[in-house]
Amino acid sequence: MTVGFSLKINSNGNLEIDGLANTKTIREHKGKSLISFPESFCVIDIETTGLDSRFDEIIEIAAIKVENGKIVEERSSLVKPSEEIDEYITELTGISNEMVVNENPIDIVLDDFMDFWNGYTLVGHNVNFDINFLYDNSIQHGVKHLSNDFIDTLRLSRRLIPELNSHKLKVIAEHFRISADNEHRALDDARKTYTIFEQLKSLCLQKFDSFLEFENLFKSQNSKGLKASDITTTETEFDENHPFFENSFVFTGTLEKMIRRDAMQLVVNLGGICMDNVTKKTNFLVLGNQDYSRIKDNKSSKHKKAENLKLSGQDIEIISENVFYDMLDN
Repeated sequence: MTVGFSLKINSNGNLEIDGLANTKTIREHKGKSLISFPESFCVIDIETTGLDSRFDEIIEIAAIKVENGKIVEERSSLVKPSEEIDEYITELTGISNEMVVNENPIDIVLDDFMDFWNGYTLVGHNVNFDINFLYDNSIQHGVKHLSNDFIDTLRLSRRLIPELNSHKLKVIAEHFRISADNEHRALDDARKTYTIFEQLKSLCLQKFDSFLEFENLFKSQNSKGLKASDITTTETEFDENHPFFENSFVFTGTLEKMIRRDAMQLVVNLGGICMDNVTKKTNFLVLGNQDYSRIKDNKSSKHKKAENLKLSGQDIEIISENVFYDMLDN
């Protein structure tokens, strides 16, 4: 009998869940994706030999440190990969094998950058790509975990300038009349990203009364469209002893280690039931780890309702995201 997925540890030491439409790597120590406009942060950009961190390598890293809205330091380093750079990548980035032959390998370069941006929120365009590459390399080469929170200007731009047909870095730079020279070189792209971030910050205050209003609207819109009834399974046999079986789950808050749709899919694949709202039929309310530690005044309506049902004697438990994963691995 199969339950439709399996857990395994990959070569990088990360937890993978097989059996969804795509294998999803859970990067345990990865920071949180934020919607905010801090005054101090580090803008990052990398150039790579391809798109898959399992097979491709980083060949350039750049970072710009910003304090109180002003650039205070820039850093850029080429990286010597273990294999030769393909001609296509050289044509795309301008980085050749001759340029990197005397450069340091990734473990030395990355260790230096980890110190540079330690304690800072990282800002980038399509930054999940950069973060995942850097995180996986930090694991592979024994550098300390990359756990910085991060902000994606791609996500921000899609909400703040939805009229654009594309939200690629080059397109947004042209929209804000920012020079697009030296595309696909890390430091130049990081400089563009910094300017774009500042432009988006100004645009946000033109469209909203405060950053908090934008953040709250972003979160509410981001959760729309996903209905529990949309999550189905092709499984026909289930382990009746699994704690998910025939139990009803509701999720609230932002999950750290997977998107909500994937978590809901795991529940139904194990014979559980997903619900959109807390009712008397709900058995478990799962709180994103950040929400689990919030003070009472910031509890969601789902959280408060679940507490009231629990106090009235209903069979409902309020659990953290981590406890959900413990149950999953039961």
